Amino acid sequence: MINIALVGNPNTGKTSLFNYLTGSYEFVGNWSGVTVEKKVGTLKNKTGHLIDLPGIYTLSPLSKDESVVSNYFISESFNGIVNIVDASQLERNLILTIQLLEYGKPIVIGLNMSDVAKQRGISLNEEKLSKELKVPVISIVARSGKGCNIMMDQISTIETKDQQPLKLDYGEILENGIDEFFYLIPSQTVQNLPLRWLALQFFEGNQIVRSYLNTLTSSDKLDELFEKVENQVKNSSNIKSLSQWIYSVRKDYISSILDQSLEKERTNQVPLSDRIDAIVTNKLFGIPIFLICMLFMFKLTFDWLGTPLSDSLDYFISGPLTSWISTLLQSLGTSNFIQSLVLDGIVAGVGGVIVFIPQIFILFFFISFLEDSGYMARAALVMDKLMESVGLNGKAFIPMIIGFGCNVPGVMAARTIEQPKERLITILLTPLMSCSARLPVYALFVGAFFAKYQTMIVFFLYVLGIVLALLMAKIFSKILLKNETSIFVVELPPYRIPQTKTLLRSTWDKGKGFIRKAGTFIFGGSVIIWLLSYAGPNGLGVEMDDSFLAIIGGLFAPILAPLGFGTWQAGASLLTGFLAKEVVVSSMNIIYHAPNMDSLQALLTQAYTPLSAFSFIVFILLYIPCLATVGTIKKETGSTKWTYFSIIYALILAYIITLIIYQCGKLLGF
Repeated sequence: MINIALVGNPNTGKTSLFNYLTGSYEFVGNWSGVTVEKKVGTLKNKTGHLIDLPGIYTLSPLSKDESVVSNYFISESFNGIVNIVDASQLERNLILTIQLLEYGKPIVIGLNMSDVAKQRGISLNEEKLSKELKVPVISIVARSGKGCNIMMDQISTIETKDQQPLKLDYGEILENGIDEFFYLIPSQTVQNLPLRWLALQFFEGNQIVRSYLNTLTSSDKLDELFEKVENQVKNSSNIKSLSQWIYSVRKDYISSILDQSLEKERTNQVPLSDRIDAIVTNKLFGIPIFLICMLFMFKLTFDWLGTPLSDSLDYFISGPLTSWISTLLQSLGTSNFIQSLVLDGIVAGVGGVIVFIPQIFILFFFISFLEDSGYMARAALVMDKLMESVGLNGKAFIPMIIGFGCNVPGVMAARTIEQPKERLITILLTPLMSCSARLPVYALFVGAFFAKYQTMIVFFLYVLGIVLALLMAKIFSKILLKNETSIFVVELPPYRIPQTKTLLRSTWDKGKGFIRKAGTFIFGGSVIIWLLSYAGPNGLGVEMDDSFLAIIGGLFAPILAPLGFGTWQAGASLLTGFLAKEVVVSSMNIIYHAPNMDSLQALLTQAYTPLSAFSFIVFILLYIPCLATVGTIKKETGSTKWTYFSIIYALILAYIITLIIYQCGKLLGF
């Protein structure tokens, strides 16, 4: 079977095309870097594999995810390339296409978003473009699949195509430099890689290629050649760098091609995307509009849809389902120990979290809608000035937004950030974003203590997470970002009405992780918590206050007392929250022996005051990341030191902020 690399700029519809050609589904988002690892799918016609590589603007990588592509081109074996380009942004997209053509593998170009191009008065003759580039150019609509079957046929025969590498004339100086490069790097040493392509990537400043070349010849000789050629180019022109010279040659070539195949109609009509952007990215209105979107999301999640659905599910689990399971266990003649384990441990623990599934899925649905509509990229743009003031840039806000769903993919999305230190800071800050796992804890407490204001309370918690992240970014950037220049490049895709099928699949893709945790972490945690509550130094079936769970939780009670919740129950619940934040709710359901959510909330009103309850959920927002997030931080940073730091600083921050809130609240008479 053949292997085909799928390559293109961000937001050109690359992942949508991958989904259509392979019949599989990968997450589709509308910002740069949503595909941060290569993904492999089998073509529908079973002729080969399609490898979906991260969206990039150039083969010379700036960020960690972009380096995946250059590494793939150097170290992997593949038969051809599918290059998807945006018909409305051809001049920019073809820069990458030129680099791919210079590589010399057979290539098929998918011309996507022709509808957007027509709206902008751009008419393209793909036959002329195909003739100029000497490769197949196929007009497609990746979202709907139009033209994709024709592309499938072209891909199936790609192995038989004889593709000669594109050879542009880069001028006498650079061409002489390429000849000298050939002397330094003999063709037999490069493992069948195109030598001229390697030379051009080297002179362009591709660090992945440079690292590869350093294994083949002297680094000093390469440095000497690069400096010599760059100085000659600078002295003979107004160009400031060798990469800029290469870019200018490619741009001139692209202009000559488009002169032959592209027609632009004069139109006085302002594109719809531009008209909407004039409002949503406005300096005055941008951030308020983003906050209004968040507020609307929480109204849906809590007041309008989420809470009524969760109440109905709670009624079913605590009523009919529990009765059926109890009757079944009795009819099977099980012991009291097994009945208590199943009903008081598993059903109470797992069921206490499952009741919040409607709210979780509504939250994910809304986030998916914003992503697929094109608004998320605008949110990053709007936040750029604010992020810049704390030492980061707008792109750092994207992982934080993703962190609203789950901190794990949020941390992973930091790969799209070009600067290593900015990437590190973003990884450290993303766990401060209020993920969906914390939502059940919020829903439990705000329903018990702040029923009339639950939307505003949860909205405040999300904003508090953002504000504290910005504050910590300012502190960290002063320490870590000395002499580092920030780069902010974000694609603004056209606005689109999300397809229902894509929207539902994206929502499910996010939400299934929550359900999976209910069957793993939460199930296992519930069993362990119940066993610790059932057993004690005096044996089995002890009173809850004499259990091992009470003893363990009691160790933390004195430390938590200044925060307003110095009980063993709170200490035990917070300890189990390290597994997954949802387990806090499971713990409380088991500890308080609550038959349903209403009963648990009633019991909580006896154990907490409104002020201590608010302090508790603020602590839940800020204290240590969950186990999965900690593991991801370790993987992404490659550092045990920074992993421990992420835990310790979050715990200290949570304690200080919660202490201030509770003690100030007491002074004010709350």
